[in-house]
Amino acid sequence: MAAAALLFLAIASHARSQTVSNPVSKPAAGTTELDAITIYGEAESDYYIQPAFPEAVEGTKIFAGKRATIIDLDALPKVQANNYRQALAQTPGLLFSEETTPLVSVGYRGLGEPHRFQFMQVLKDGIPIHADPFGYPEAYYTPPLDVVDRIEFIRGGGGLMYGSQPGGAFNYITYMPRRDKGFGFRTQNIFGTDNLFSTYTAADGTVGNWGYYGYFNHRSSDGFRNSNSDYRLDGGNVKLVYHFDDDTRIIFNVDMYEEEHGEPGGLTAAAFASTPEMTTRVNDRFELRRYIGSAELQHQIQPGTELSVKAWGGYYQRWSKRQTGGGFGIAPVAGTNAIENQEFYTLGFEPRIRHDWEAWGNQHTLAAGMQLYYNFSPRVDKLGAAPDANDGAITADSRREVFYGSLFLENKFTFGRLSITPGFRMEMINQNVHTRNFAAGVFTGERSKSVFEPQPLFGLGIAYDLGHETSLYANVSQSYRTTIFTESVIALPGTTATDIDPALTWTYELGYRGKPATWFTFDTSVFLIDMDNRFGVTGGVLRSVGRSINYGWDGAFDIDLIGLADKLRGAPEANRAGSLSLYGNVSLLEAELHGGPADGSEPQYAPEYMVRSGLIYKYRDKIKVGFLGTFVGDHRAQDNNDPRFNIPAYMTWDLTAEVKVHEHFTVMAGLNNVFDESYYARVRADGIDPAYGRNFYVGGSLTF
Repeated sequence: MAAAALLFLAIASHARSQTVSNPVSKPAAGTTELDAITIYGEAESDYYIQPAFPEAVEGTKIFAGKRATIIDLDALPKVQANNYRQALAQTPGLLFSEETTPLVSVGYRGLGEPHRFQFMQVLKDGIPIHADPFGYPEAYYTPPLDVVDRIEFIRGGGGLMYGSQPGGAFNYITYMPRRDKGFGFRTQNIFGTDNLFSTYTAADGTVGNWGYYGYFNHRSSDGFRNSNSDYRLDGGNVKLVYHFDDDTRIIFNVDMYEEEHGEPGGLTAAAFASTPEMTTRVNDRFELRRYIGSAELQHQIQPGTELSVKAWGGYYQRWSKRQTGGGFGIAPVAGTNAIENQEFYTLGFEPRIRHDWEAWGNQHTLAAGMQLYYNFSPRVDKLGAAPDANDGAITADSRREVFYGSLFLENKFTFGRLSITPGFRMEMINQNVHTRNFAAGVFTGERSKSVFEPQPLFGLGIAYDLGHETSLYANVSQSYRTTIFTESVIALPGTTATDIDPALTWTYELGYRGKPATWFTFDTSVFLIDMDNRFGVTGGVLRSVGRSINYGWDGAFDIDLIGLADKLRGAPEANRAGSLSLYGNVSLLEAELHGGPADGSEPQYAPEYMVRSGLIYKYRDKIKVGFLGTFVGDHRAQDNNDPRFNIPAYMTWDLTAEVKVHEHFTVMAGLNNVFDESYYARVRADGIDPAYGRNFYVGGSLTF
């Protein structure tokens, strides 16, 4: 695949050189070179595919010298039921850890367990959506993909742009209100296997200076396990945009989300081989509520100077009940359960500014800002007197707080084709926890602890424009994972916590990317990630398990075979028959733990290879068909050599389609896991979590 990509790159570069002038060459004598003007806007068509790479500077953010990718879901037939195996089809390095529940777990290059994106910074329109990005970095909520215009994925440099987490930043950019008319409407309804029902209804438009976008999303299913794998979620959003003038607007957002699902329990390898739909836990349940409001002021002070000010706050609740007893793949027999209720009250504030300035005959860009964040998080643990109890006697009552502040600064220095972007971010995190313990309702003692972690981060990005829309890039950046509530502060019951410092990470990346022809896009890089002081539990003690060094190669390409054929035969009008994209991406990874109790072991969720490939056919705005393949190598779900946590290699294919049969009506259908591969991609302490076998959906959308 790499050889094929290089071959097509050579052909594309040659073809492009005959038709496109060098964008950085000097103007010919007698001509006048005008100032460049870049216009940013929101796409209003599901058939418009945005560029694969962001501009060097967009709004108040600098992307130059960072490996950043735009994941545009419009490149695929509509992704249903938040299927991230399909959503991430064209993005190397991201591991989707599939599970029975509707929650999402994604990991990156072997940097820790994928559970709830916990080693990545996850944002929606630039606002963090973890329950608490520092004390409890788990993204139980993710927006419905129907409302996502694109996803910005920033790798190593994401820690400087958004703070914390070694796995980079995953930023959902949601749709803005349409500005071409006062009212638009869309409703989409999908039915599928195991009583899947999904509906998404949205209305938007702009009247005068006001724009609005509102949606309601519901999804429910019985699940494929024998029992207790059902789920139901309901979410809604109202976005209001007031345009003061062409230079200033303010955006108001209110998010509402509720979700409930069963947790049918893990399996042993033998149970999975014989009956993967088996249920081992019939009473375990999980509930989530999230209500968040935000406001953002966007203002262009003058050409080349932009200001963004965000403020947000709200409430987040995570509740669960889980039967005590049992073991790995073994049904619990105890007559009690553990009931956990965590609440998060959040306030955040973030101003950013970007300013273009001139010196030494070139234009340079400064981006700077700060973030202030506060989270109050009470937690109550109870012991229920029955396996399905919803209440019980208090065993622990905790009061947790996070105070966070950061200052960040980057400057893009430009010297002709070359740009150099040094960056700095100062993180300051203070965590406070006070816990009271009880036995049979009787107070037995209390503990308090406060941890302050100042952490400076540095980075450097370099980019060199080779012309013909191709460039070289290099980046070295720091990031880190702070010690969370249940680690450095007060450990979970049954676990002893040692005082350990945050896990500091250096990421090095060197790459080459571009779109040298309309029919060809590529991105390839080599990388090394050095994470020191990685956390883990050994012998009931939470401690540093050593240093993780992960290195490898990522490569991705997309070739429009019809566009290439048109070019080779000199067709005057390309893509008459649509486009047929052959895409492929590969991630090769070597990872090993050094020092600590697991010295020499392979880190968890670090497969030696991940390959995604397939075909996507598009005909104008009428038809989209995708045949998407995912191949993942053997890996482990723990940092030790326990064979129960081994995950065998697997391969699965999905076939999806959408066809516009009328100007206002589109039909959609899909067959997931076409060849009914029996596999699993996630193993937890209670056992193997099987992945979904062959399943289908069918439905349609009405728009006007």
